[in-house]
Amino acid sequence: MIDYRKYLVWQKSHQLVLDMYRVTATFPKSEQFNLISQINRACLSIPTNIAEGCGRETQKELIRFLYISSGFAHELEYLLLVSKDLNFINGDTYIKLNSEVNEIKKMLASLIRKVAQTVNR
Repeated sequence: MIDYRKYLVWQKSHQLVLDMYRVTATFPKSEQFNLISQINRACLSIPTNIAEGCGRETQKELIRFLYISSGFAHELEYLLLVSKDLNFINGDTYIKLNSEVNEIKKMLASLIRKVAQTVNR
């Protein structure tokens, strides 16, 4: 088992969760069970799947959960775009959050490659 808190990608995705919850708290209440719920679920699933993968017994299982985490990062990227297009977030907030999501996606891809190299040895 690996301590997920040591991974920089987990730390950044955890901070993104905190940031996103603050941002979605400003959304219209009519979106409580729609977009807010979807964004928070997708965002929370990124570090959650990293943590779950680190608790698994094999590196292959870790890779699988890192891919799941990456999928949620891609989903969140789209949900941010929708939020911007619906004027729930302003352009500056969108740029900042989207940049954070893209950095996390790149970090996940790099970690997947690194872990896969150890599996294929």
